[in-house]
Amino acid sequence: IGDTSFSLGVLVLLAFLMVLLALVTILGNILVILAFIMDRNLRHRSNYFFLNLAISDFAVGVFCMPLYIPYSLTGKWYLGKGVCKLWLVMDYLLCTASVFNIVLISYDRFLSVTKAVSYRAQQGITSNPVVKMVAIWVFAFLLYCPAILFWEHVAGHSVVAADQCYAEFLNNWYFLLCASTLEFFVPLLLVAYFNMQIFHDIQRRQRHGSTQDCQPPRSSSLSWRFCFLPRPGASSPPSEAEDSVSSSPRPKKESLITEKLSPSRGNSVTPENDFSVSFCSRTGSKLQQDKKIAKSLAIIVCAFAICWAPYTLLMIIRGACQGTCVHNSLYEITFWLLWLNSSLNPFLYPLCHVKFRMAFMKILCPKKFAHGRITSSH
Repeated sequence: IGDTSFSLGVLVLLAFLMVLLALVTILGNILVILAFIMDRNLRHRSNYFFLNLAISDFAVGVFCMPLYIPYSLTGKWYLGKGVCKLWLVMDYLLCTASVFNIVLISYDRFLSVTKAVSYRAQQGITSNPVVKMVAIWVFAFLLYCPAILFWEHVAGHSVVAADQCYAEFLNNWYFLLCASTLEFFVPLLLVAYFNMQIFHDIQRRQRHGSTQDCQPPRSSSLSWRFCFLPRPGASSPPSEAEDSVSSSPRPKKESLITEKLSPSRGNSVTPENDFSVSFCSRTGSKLQQDKKIAKSLAIIVCAFAICWAPYTLLMIIRGACQGTCVHNSLYEITFWLLWLNSSLNPFLYPLCHVKFRMAFMKILCPKKFAHGRITSSH
């Protein structure tokens, strides 16, 4: 609900900041959507969920913010009750979908880190992310939109004035508590759990996997097991190898003992060494990749918590005291802080993901990027 007690200078400043925030939200999320469309490297299953989040955030900037700015500055709604209902449905739907998308992204990252084998096995199932993306919008719609559309018909009257635009249940503490639990508190607990599991898994692998499983194999054990195997990549045929052994004045048993006592020779004839190096390299690379995933997810989730917590708590308090214990200006600040999350998300993608950063460079600086590719290829 708008507050008209501001001076003209403050109103102009507020209008400028609100329009700027809307433009940043629109342009930032357009960039994410274009990057996904133009760069095939981004069309990974988990990145579809980022696309879904960008679509909801883009719609917030295109529809929700512009319609709310005049209402926020003047304190009066001039667009009629029908548009008010549409705006409320879109606002609650898009913001709730944004939250659920963050939960879905966290869950997907959780699976990719802690259950990597089964996660990779499902990469070919193209319908899987689409079903989840559609389910996000269905659940988001069911949480608030039926109440927005039919509350006054069930109650038999409307509590919203003709020049105002807010949900009929805005002062119903019980409904707000239940809805906020499903919209914020449960998602926050879920993403916190996913993050803790990811960090716990990474720490466990650092303590055990990367320090023990990937130690260089001891030559003494391998020399006894693989001393009969030919040197990898050796050009001499087996007959020549046999001739060289038989021509030696020492017996074969002594030759085997020499192989055991010579660590460098024992290691050089073991193809398992190449496998161990390759396996350990892949394991270390996966661990580093999972660390980046954990850090990026933590940043996105922290931004979500910081932007959503004040609004959610104030909304519940405001509903409990029928709007008398929370000043309108404070409520407005938390309302715009909630929308700020839609502006921050597209900037967190390039900050946390190299592929998004490269895709953004292709769009924003195509000539410079092409020149960089040419020089790097030389």
